[in-house]
Amino acid sequence: MEFSANEEQKLLADALARFVAKEYSFGKRRQIVRQNEGFSREVWRALADMGMLGLPFAEEHGGSGGGPVETLTVMNAIGAGLVVEPYFATVVMAGGVVNRCGSEAQKLALLPEIAQGKLLLAFAHGEPESRYRLAAVASRAQRSRAGWAVTGHKAVVLHGAQADKLVVSARTSGADTDTQGISLFLVDRSAKGVSVRDCRTIDGLRAAEIRFHGAAAELLGTQGRAHETIERSVDSGAAALCAEAAGAMEALNAQTLDYIKSREQFGQPIGRFQVNQHKAVDMMIHYEQSKSMAFLAAMRLAAEDARERRRAVSAAKAHIGKSARFIAETAIQMHGGMGVTDELPASHYAKRLVMIDFQLGDASYHLERFIDNGERE
Repeated sequence: MEFSANEEQKLLADALARFVAKEYSFGKRRQIVRQNEGFSREVWRALADMGMLGLPFAEEHGGSGGGPVETLTVMNAIGAGLVVEPYFATVVMAGGVVNRCGSEAQKLALLPEIAQGKLLLAFAHGEPESRYRLAAVASRAQRSRAGWAVTGHKAVVLHGAQADKLVVSARTSGADTDTQGISLFLVDRSAKGVSVRDCRTIDGLRAAEIRFHGAAAELLGTQGRAHETIERSVDSGAAALCAEAAGAMEALNAQTLDYIKSREQFGQPIGRFQVNQHKAVDMMIHYEQSKSMAFLAAMRLAAEDARERRRAVSAAKAHIGKSARFIAETAIQMHGGMGVTDELPASHYAKRLVMIDFQLGDASYHLERFIDNGERE
C-alpha cells in the first residue's frame, strides 16, 4: 500500500526514533522491567512533555487532535524500542473509550490528566470465559440510591494494578452473551470492593486479574449500549498493535541481519550462506507486507462503513499475527542458541511479537472474523 507521511508526521516519527535511541536502550529497558511497577515514571513524564500522551485527544481536552496515523507512528516507535510504559493501556484503549463515549464533563476531568501524565487508566473488559467474544460479559452492575455498584471478574487487564482508574464493562441487562445490555463504568482501582492481583506476562509487561465485589462505579456513556463503543475501541487497539508489531519486526530484522553479517562459521560470515540469505529476504518481505497492512488498518478506522473498518483491521491482524510468528521464529533460529538468552534483545522481541498475536484476537480469530464479515457472500 502506498502511503506518504506529511511533514508533521515525519517530524513526529523522527522525534520518537531519537528518543528511543537515546533514552531507551535495551539495558535501560531491562532495568525498568524489573522495577516494582514494571515501567518508568520518568519515561512516562518525558512522553507527556513531548506531547505523546495527549496526541489522539482534541485540543479542548488537553490534546493535539491527532488521528489514527499519529497513533500508528507512536506505536511503531514503541514496537521498535520494546517500550513497556502503559501507552497502549492508558491512551489507546481506556483513554480511547473515554474519548468516544464519555460526557463532556468526564472528558474534561480525565483526558487532560492523561495528557499531562498524571492519570493512568486501564481497560477491564476481558473475562476468564470470554476468549475474544466482545459480548461475553458476565460482570454485573446494579443501581441503588447510592449509585452504581459493579460485581464481576476481569482477566488479563493490561497495567491494571498500576492504573489509577479502571474502565470496566458490566452488564446492566440481558443474558451473558447479548450484545445489548452492556454498559461501561469508571471505577477507582483503590476503591473498596476492588481486589487486584498483579502478574508479569512473558514479554515483560504487566497484566492484572481484578475482582469487583460491589465496587462503587460511575456510568460512562449510555446505559446498556456500550457494545459498539467496545467494538470500535478494540478495533482501534488491534490496529495499534499491528503498528507496534511492524516496528518490532523492523528492529528484529535489522538485528538479525547485523548478526549474520558478523557471526562466522567455517571461516566466513553465516550471512554468505544462501539458505540464510533466503531467510533474511523472507523476513524482509513479511515485514514490508505487514507495514502496509498496518497502515491500511489505521486509515480504515475512520471509515463510516463499520464492515469496511472490521475487514481492514481483521485482515491486518490475521496477516501480522502470522508474519510476526514467522519473523520471531526465524530470527531465533538464525541467532542459534544465543537467540533464546535473556541477555540478547532478539529473545525479547520474539516474545513480544508472539504476545501481540494473542492480544485482541489472534490470527485464526481474525481470519474467521474477516470471512464472516462478507467474504463468504
